[in-house]
Amino acid sequence: MVAHQGLQARNNGGINFSFWAEIEGQRLYYQKAGSGPPLVLIHGLLGGSFCWRFNIAELSARRTVYAIDLPGQGLSDARSGTDCGMRAQAARISGFMDGEGLRQVDVVASSWGGAIALLLAAADARVRSLVLAAPVNPWSLFGRDRVRFFSSRLGAFILRLGLPFSGRIQREGLERMYGDPARIRPGTVEGYSAMLRRRGRAANLINIMRCWEHDVKALSDAIPRVQAPTLLIWGSRDGAVDPRSAQPLQRFLPNCWLEMLPGIGHLPFEECPEVFNRLVLDFIERQR
Repeated sequence: MVAHQGLQARNNGGINFSFWAEIEGQRLYYQKAGSGPPLVLIHGLLGGSFCWRFNIAELSARRTVYAIDLPGQGLSDARSGTDCGMRAQAARISGFMDGEGLRQVDVVASSWGGAIALLLAAADARVRSLVLAAPVNPWSLFGRDRVRFFSSRLGAFILRLGLPFSGRIQREGLERMYGDPARIRPGTVEGYSAMLRRRGRAANLINIMRCWEHDVKALSDAIPRVQAPTLLIWGSRDGAVDPRSAQPLQRFLPNCWLEMLPGIGHLPFEECPEVFNRLVLDFIERQR
């Protein structure tokens, strides 16, 4: 891995720096901020480091934060044919940690990124603790039919054709991710839309869909091997990953706590960032 510093940026009142790393011959974008023990942030599907714009400043006051844009997501483009599935992404994060010389990390992850974090923790003992916001898991059936459809030839054709022109659908989809759409802050829809309009993004998403079932099977096998203490944070109005799946997931993780947030949707780090940041810091600082 080769990394070089990019631009200094302001993020929700704090200062962070943009970097690029090279993994498997492809460029990976990430933001780095703060000082102290390392904290890796892993976004969900269709996201990027942009997702953590309300969290980085507060978390980096106590930790060195690494907010990664996984290949094929955010600002990290991926060549056609790149494996963008969960298992491949977990291996890339291990490679990123090698390149940064990170010996032990806490990980905060969301949704699809939460599944990647579980696969990472099962395979890499450097993961000290996990905070997972509504992680994709084998017990949630939400969205499975949609995944199968977009894995098909017809679904892939429609996705390639429609993604660049799906602005209104994107707004409506984002509103469904919130328990209360009135909490969506200015610039949010535009930020997500810009990531989706990047060249090659439809092909990357199709690849993820086609890996999905095999990745979830691998996740089923990996979850019982996770030893890192884990905090699950779920919104009671989550329509993307079934809140009812939290309890079976908790039973299969040996050191796991659950925080259910009333009235909150799938993106608690955006919808109630102050609460989310406090839960994260309180949990990881208890893991001495």
